[in-house]
Amino acid sequence: MSLTILSANELSRTYGKFQALAPTQLDLQAGEIVALTGPNGAGKTTLLLCLSGLLRPTTGQITVEGFDLYRNEREAKSRLAFVPDVPRFYPELTAYEHLRFIAMAYRAEEGFDLRAESLLREFDLWEARDLYPQSYSRGMRLKLGLLLAFIRPFRAILLDEPTSALDPDAANLVGDKLVRLRSAGTTVLLSTHSPELAQRLADRSLKMRSGHFEED
Repeated sequence: MSLTILSANELSRTYGKFQALAPTQLDLQAGEIVALTGPNGAGKTTLLLCLSGLLRPTTGQITVEGFDLYRNEREAKSRLAFVPDVPRFYPELTAYEHLRFIAMAYRAEEGFDLRAESLLREFDLWEARDLYPQSYSRGMRLKLGLLLAFIRPFRAILLDEPTSALDPDAANLVGDKLVRLRSAGTTVLLSTHSPELAQRLADRSLKMRSGHFEED
């Protein structure tokens, strides 16, 4: 029997009279990759922001391994990682200091130096580890945003266009990393405009339009 890691029940979001996300039911299982597809403005980012806890839904409940995202916020968010399409950083911290800060925040300091070096080398950021992210290219900033998730433990990861600013080699590297996470039992939900990426990685795809899921 599949284990549900992330669940949303009657989740919706409105802005005044505009319904960005219609009431939605979503259950994501351990060890699966699910792709969100659809045109710009379909509601993909709104859904991801609600699921991450960064945007309060108008209605609905979200649970992560049974923990309510709002009533049990600490327990739920400790199991959940989110990487936006445009990551934001602290201007006073270097890339390496960002990784250390996140590891400390999630009590993942054990073996940090080895894990950080391995990730930075894998994603070709080792030589730039002591630079500030504002000096990075857009692709480098996206890779650093991904590493800030990968440096800490989680049971589910949400990614908004995780390869949008990456060259083909880096995009393939991210895909391989997500496949390894799936093999370890992690739940992956990603939005993408790339049919090739969805076909390559996803166990199932959910197409969105005007805030609704459509038959794909």
